[in-house]
Amino acid sequence: MPPSFLLELRTAAEAAKAAETSFRHEAAMRIAALEQDRAFAFRRLNLMQVIADAMAPAESEDIAVASAFAALRSRLGWNADSDVRLEVISHFGPVAQAMYQDSSADQSANIHAALAEFEHWYSETRGSSFWALFEQQIPDTPVVDF
Repeated sequence: MPPSFLLELRTAAEAAKAAETSFRHEAAMRIAALEQDRAFAFRRLNLMQVIADAMAPAESEDIAVASAFAALRSRLGWNADSDVRLEVISHFGPVAQAMYQDSSADQSANIHAALAEFEHWYSETRGSSFWALFEQQIPDTPVVDF
């Protein structure tokens, strides 16, 4: 057998191996992106459901927005305020206002727009997705008997 024939087969085998490796890498990256999209979508749904439930009994916009802020703080485990947390909450205000104002009209376009704007602001100012905040585990506080 001519050595060039074996070299051609080796080259073809290495090219096939490289193509497979590349595809597996691309598939893994795509799966990871889809996994993150799914996780963020469910985090978005769960948070907005909690906020909608908190706002439902409110008799005025001020009470509804305050209830939304309390629900947001609770879900994030924010027991104390800081400048950064207050900034996040204030930027979330238009979302709560849109939810209150559109609750009777059954029009979600304003809510979607306000939420998208909030998410964009957070991403631009913090360099990560707002929904990544929900990945942080809250450490267990030990129970102490005296």
